[in-house]
Amino acid sequence: MSVPEYEVFAIRVGANAQRTARENFLYDACCGDPNAPMPLDYYFWVIRNQQQVIVVDTCFQPATADRRNRQMFRLPEESLRQLDIDPTQVEQLILTHLHWDHAGNLALFPKATVHLQEAELRFCTGPKMAHRTVNKTYEVEDVMSALPPLFEGRMRLHRGTAEVLPGVTLHAVGGHTPGSQVVRVNTARGWIVLASDAAHLWVNIRERSPFPILDDLSQTLEAFAEIDRLADSEDHVIPGHDPQIAERFAHWNDDPHIICLHENPR
Repeated sequence: MSVPEYEVFAIRVGANAQRTARENFLYDACCGDPNAPMPLDYYFWVIRNQQQVIVVDTCFQPATADRRNRQMFRLPEESLRQLDIDPTQVEQLILTHLHWDHAGNLALFPKATVHLQEAELRFCTGPKMAHRTVNKTYEVEDVMSALPPLFEGRMRLHRGTAEVLPGVTLHAVGGHTPGSQVVRVNTARGWIVLASDAAHLWVNIRERSPFPILDDLSQTLEAFAEIDRLADSEDHVIPGHDPQIAERFAHWNDDPHIICLHENPR
């Protein structure tokens, strides 16, 4: 039996235009001038075919963007509606991890089964959250919003690799957070990997130079190798925050914030 193919969209929600190169690498700027501008974009993702819709991550809320001084282009639900997706009817939601910019709108998806690595939930509700250095990358409201799906029986806590649907698999890689996972998807152009924050930028993974927010350096480096193994090529690796995504791939209906990852790069 053939593996189902999916369309995959990157939905650009916001940006941090003030970021510099030195802020995007753990040890070195990797790209010349460490003070050169190197902005980040903020995305979530949609996987769909005629039978299924899967949302990957939920980005952040306007109040969080204001508090953290991030530009917000459009509400996530508005972009979903551009794709004729009603968030209240979405049945499958993957959370790659629970950082503030990936888990901010869970209440938009009241029917969804939520897929999360068990290690991430344990970490976010464990004693290390008492440390500001650790908890500053999370929003307590977002972590709390993960509990209703758990209590309602709508959360699937995974330990490692898992299949969400045929052609869509989860792979625990850790590194960035204890429960970080990447998503492998079959498309018409081959197997792509939504790396999320396991690789913020293409240059992070290409140069093996990690982004500085991480839980485990060794796991982060091992995650790079796993992503390369899972993806059909570098063009099939989709980093979590790279503005070049919007430049390298076609846009859906010329919408500047909806990018077609299932099509070959330009």
